[in-house]
Amino acid sequence: MPSASPVVADSGRPVPRNLWRDRDFRRLWVGQTASQLGEHTSLVVLPLFAVLTLNAGAGQLGILRAVGQAPILLLSLFAGAWVDGWRARTVMVLTDAGRTLALGAAAAAGLLGRLGLPALFVVAFAIGALSLFFDVAYQTSLVRLVNRDQLVRGNSALEGSRSAAQIGGPALGGALVSLLSAPIAAASSALFFALSFLSIRRIRRHESTPERSPRPSRIWRRIHEGLRFVVGDTSLRTVCLASAAFQFSFAALMTVYLLFLTRQLHLSGTAVGLALAATGPGALLGSLLAARLPSRFGHGAVLVSAAALGDSVLLCVPALHSSAAVTVAALLAINFVFGTGGQLVNVTVMAVRQAVTPDEMQGRTAATITFVGMGLTPLGSLLGGFLTEEWGPRISLLVTAAGMMLSPVLMALSPLARLGRELPAPQDTPRTTAPEVHETSSTTTETGS
Repeated sequence: MPSASPVVADSGRPVPRNLWRDRDFRRLWVGQTASQLGEHTSLVVLPLFAVLTLNAGAGQLGILRAVGQAPILLLSLFAGAWVDGWRARTVMVLTDAGRTLALGAAAAAGLLGRLGLPALFVVAFAIGALSLFFDVAYQTSLVRLVNRDQLVRGNSALEGSRSAAQIGGPALGGALVSLLSAPIAAASSALFFALSFLSIRRIRRHESTPERSPRPSRIWRRIHEGLRFVVGDTSLRTVCLASAAFQFSFAALMTVYLLFLTRQLHLSGTAVGLALAATGPGALLGSLLAARLPSRFGHGAVLVSAAALGDSVLLCVPALHSSAAVTVAALLAINFVFGTGGQLVNVTVMAVRQAVTPDEMQGRTAATITFVGMGLTPLGSLLGGFLTEEWGPRISLLVTAAGMMLSPVLMALSPLARLGRELPAPQDTPRTTAPEVHETSSTTTETGS
């Protein structure tokens, strides 16, 4: 049992050795868990709202999903630059309030029969944008709350709850719509964001106030600083490249994967859902392992081996040939291993990234990696469809699964593979060409699933 006596964090603040005895960390964890539940519940509630209440067609539903995902491409870099100019707690509280109001207004309008598809598109975009800012801020907040040697354990707890939300959120959203109604389900999702708001606003640990400037040129300079910092650091640059390779190939694979399960293996919708759901328990196990394995075997060894194991197991899928029970059992095992390895990589990479990044660059670094890593996913999805038409699902699945192996190869050939049991020290902040006052205050998915 670790000692409960406090240690002094890098920021100079006392932090209990056991994170669960730290009231501010518990408040962050409760708030982030509620936020993730609200986000993943709304990902199901809003599309069902469109289909069941507004009679949306397939094309309109596709537009709704695209609108909700658009902020990742449009706003990621701006989110990082903006979050670094504010207290993380302030950003999280404001975004929670915004999401509560947006979903609450949609629920009220739906109950009154006054909500149309254009308004629902606005709500979906608002939820997506505010969730993006929240996610960047909560990762920045952890660095300011805990000691550097507690980052892995803190990320393990936060990512574990995120995995649980990914499992339970969609199921809860569907159940609420079925048992109650789409507007009531939307109101219930808003309650999760309200709970997050109430928990996070009670965080009392002090954050110094960054100096902010309203000039647009300041924002662009911050974005440029974030890009320069990530490109200039070998480890962060590798994380970007490995994440982009993984997400691009994984997006292509998932397009093929769903076709393969239904058309080649002739699995029912229930069997497909069961197979995909197996990644959730695997991710929970990965979060638990991430709290212990890096300190025992080294961060680099864990990163490379977990990525190689989690990604390579998908190469087994093309070998399946029937809809028998043994096939479903094999898919459950494959997805469980994939979820475990992917989450182990996610948590470890996040801790390394937070450790090497100065406090004033946390938001921009997280947002830059998100932008680079997730930016190619639409092209990957298109590639998956093209390959399936040209080569068929089985060969396309093998090719896209092999493409995912580029991610662990890139990490194995980089300094990331040589990281030991201790997290690396923060790097120097890059200097800008023009004089500027820096802040005084101390971020699906990194390279895993």
